[in-house]
Amino acid sequence: MPIKESELILNPDGSVYHLNLKPENISDTIIFVGDQNRVEKVSKHFDSIEFSTQKREFKTHTGHYKGKRITVISTGIGPDNIDIVLNELDALFNIDLTTKVPKQTITSLNIIRIGTSGSLQKDIPIDSFLLSTFGLDLNGMLHAYQIDTINTPDIEEAFIKHTNWHQNKAKPIIIKNSDVLEKQFESNKTHKGLTATAGGFYGPQGRVLRLPVQDPDLNNKMDTFNFNGIRVTNLEMETSAIYGLAKLLGHHALSLNAIIANRASGTFSKNPAEVIENLIKYTLDKIAD
Repeated sequence: MPIKESELILNPDGSVYHLNLKPENISDTIIFVGDQNRVEKVSKHFDSIEFSTQKREFKTHTGHYKGKRITVISTGIGPDNIDIVLNELDALFNIDLTTKVPKQTITSLNIIRIGTSGSLQKDIPIDSFLLSTFGLDLNGMLHAYQIDTINTPDIEEAFIKHTNWHQNKAKPIIIKNSDVLEKQFESNKTHKGLTATAGGFYGPQGRVLRLPVQDPDLNNKMDTFNFNGIRVTNLEMETSAIYGLAKLLGHHALSLNAIIANRASGTFSKNPAEVIENLIKYTLDKIAD
């Protein structure tokens, strides 16, 4: 049965509504960056660029790097934007946009996020790379979907108990990364850990300007959480949404973080741009290999 026009909105040229993309415009290997200005920082390494477009904060370049066709797209900030990007990317591959009928054979995408983050643990220093083994959803976006087959209740319950999680907040959800991509991208250059994903930058991450937060001790509780060696290593705003939606849709996803700050030691990178550039090169070479 066709999907209603109100549910899958297309532009007059047939491209998906927010991303302004058609199926032929993108590769099945996709790099996510948050900042639209970071798209060129990735694509400048391409041997050639065959396609580029931008609508709102969603900027896309598709090209080739060492013979590998790659798309890089900016998602903007937050899990709500990830909801748009992942659903529309999946539609480009797995829904016939002419008939609006889902395809019988699903195409699985490889999605690699390149982001910046601050470490919560002293032993994960600035200027290092962190590979997210799990995404911890603190924002509740994934509760809109049926997640019973993809979450990890044992770690979730331990986290809820350790933090004395407030009952009025969305229940935390923990999603594993893609084992396939973890094996491809891990090395002696990567630290590993559980990445917490907040729904905002200020109160949801414990920052206080003029508004008091519900639990001023939450960050310290997260810092000390340990479940059989699994620790909360960093805090950002996209990873859990990427992991959850990718898993539900049948895609592979991995989040790689350039650590530019360490909250535990109070330090900040002297050259964050260089750390990001190094992670971009690392990611591209791992894709090409």
